[in-house]
Parts: sequence; C-alpha cells; structure tokens
Amino acid sequence: MSSVNPERQVRATKQLHDVGQSLWLDNITRGMLDAGTLKTYIRDLSITGLTSNPTIFDHAIRESAAYDASILRGSRAGKSVEDLFFDIALEDLRRAADLLRPAWDRTGGVDGWVSLEVSPVVAYDTVRTIVAAQKLHGRAERPNLLIKIPGTKQGLPAIEEAIFSGVPINVTLLFSRGQYLAAADAFARGIERRVAAGLSAAVASVASVFVSRWDVAVSGKLPRELSGQLGIAMGKRTYKAYRAVLESPRWQRLYNEGARPQRLLWASTGTKDPKASDTLYVEGLAAPFTVDTMPDSTLEAFADHGSVLGVLPVDGGDGEHVLARIAEAGIDIDALGAQLQEEGTKSFVKSWDDLMTIISAKSQALQKASNR
Repeated sequence: MSSVNPERQVRATKQLHDVGQSLWLDNITRGMLDAGTLKTYIRDLSITGLTSNPTIFDHAIRESAAYDASILRGSRAGKSVEDLFFDIALEDLRRAADLLRPAWDRTGGVDGWVSLEVSPVVAYDTVRTIVAAQKLHGRAERPNLLIKIPGTKQGLPAIEEAIFSGVPINVTLLFSRGQYLAAADAFARGIERRVAAGLSAAVASVASVFVSRWDVAVSGKLPRELSGQLGIAMGKRTYKAYRAVLESPRWQRLYNEGARPQRLLWASTGTKDPKASDTLYVEGLAAPFTVDTMPDSTLEAFADHGSVLGVLPVDGGDGEHVLARIAEAGIDIDALGAQLQEEGTKSFVKSWDDLMTIISAKSQALQKASNR
C-alpha cells in the first residue's frame, strides 16, 4: 500500500462514500488477505465490497506461491482443474466476505458484497448457468456473495432465472444504455415472478457497466478536446436511464412488495491512458446510490490526490451533447457498444482458458515435485 497521508486517505474516500456511492475493490489475492491489506482498505478507505474475475485470479495464482498448497491438496484429491479453481477462489472470497460482513449487516444487505464469476463453459446455457450459480452460492456458505453472469443476449434468460431462484447476481459485461436496460428488465422479470409465486422479493443485484474500454476503443480517433470523454458521457447516459428505472411505476409497485433496486455499478474505472488523470473516472462518475469498483492503484491514487468535484446530474447533464459531438466525429456509438460487449465476452473466455492453463501447469509441477 502506498505511503500517503492517512488523514488525506480517509477524507477523500469518505467524501465519495458520503455522497452515497459505495467503493468496492476490484481485486483479490491471498497475499493481500494475509497481509491485512483488505482489512486496511475497509478501515481506512471506506471499501465496502469487492469484485473478482478470472484475470484477477490468473495473475494472483501465476505470480504467487500462496495457492500452491491448495492446488496440491486438490490435485491429490483428484479434482478437475475447474473444481480446483472454484475451491481456491471460494477460500479467498469467504475470507473477504467475512471482512465485509459488518457492512452487509449494517446496511441490511445493500452493501458488503463479494463477487464470483460463473464459468464461460456454462454462461450461455440457461439451465446449466442456474445450476452452476446455485451450486457456487451454496458452496460459498456466505449470504453476501454475488454470482457474476454476463449481460449478453444469451445471458439475460439465465439472469432472470437466477434471480427467480433467489441467487443474488452481478450482471457483468454491460457497456451501453441499451445493454443496461435489458439487464434491468431481466432482473425485474425475475423479481416479478417471485412476487407472483409468493416468494420474497428481496433478491440483490448490481448491473456492472464498463467505462474505460470506451476510451481505449476510440483512442487516436477523436479530436483532442474530446479525448477521454466517451466513457464518462456513456456513464451519464446510462445513469439517466438508471434513475428513470428506479422511479418508474413498475419499480414503485415492486418496492411495495419488498424488492430492492438493482444498483448500477461502474466497472473498469482504472485509467488506461497514461496522459489522462489516474482518477479520471472515479471523479467523473461520482453518483448517489451507485457502486464504483476500482483496482488498488486507482483506489490509492484517489485516496492520495482525488476529490469529489460534484455528482452526476439525474438528467445526464452534458452527456448527450458530448455523445453527439463524438458521433459527428465519425464514431458509431451503438455499433461500438455491441462490439465492446462481444470483445469482452471473448476476453472473458480467453482469461478463463489462461486461468485453467496456469492451474493445470502448477498442479502437474507441484505433484511432480512432491513425488521426488
């Protein structure tokens, strides 16, 4: 953890928390759990949740021996590579969930969540996804675990079914307003079906909208004055739609049945452009009743020198004006949103394959070494 002024850390992150936004960490490693880093982030930097993905675990397992004992133990038990991974991931996420449990208890389940992604092998098969989501949530033995399912066209039916079955869901791989609205509709359908069946309407969900990849995709294709503005403008457009969903008659009725809103979550908020501010997206997307999940480096940068310059206006502010200018510059925003989701899906599969490969290689090497 960087050596920044502790008083400054608390002030910057608490200011963001106090405007009504939850700060979640987009990372987990056994090393940070063992060293007490996550505990420090919770105590000093207002962290109230955590997200994970295959890439995060790939890096953690590849670059550390901290998982070797767990891998060897699972290998000797004859477990598949996929089962080995979920055992490892759940070991870490249970510890994180326990650290975040006070926030979950204090907020009545609004905050204090950790997330685990389903395998892409089942992500687009509704029935298999439901089985996998229920199994993972049950294996975790922690109520504050969200299961991540991609919000693609193929994933939406699985999201609806998972919510109906009572599994809390983090809808991932959303980029545009349309993709967000489709995910919100799937969530609402699942809740409505629970109400009709006489079940509790209080099933939690977040909708994760990816931000920085928009600006990476148009890097070098826009006038200098529009550089770094597409991601935040898309965020403003989506936030306007989100607020409209929260205030819609459909949701007014579901609130009366005890439903909880699906919260909007900003993902991919680490700045990729070295010329841009390292707190660009955190400062630009401060908004009540949302979540910002950020990597360690972004969290520490914001703690060190970030500030809340204002909050997103409910009507989206200048978002549509900026998007109109970007469209005039030749960017087909709708087509790009679809492209980003497709690329994100492929990246998800590649990250999973890389993760399975490193676990398999480590398993073989560790077994060989132990038999010498």
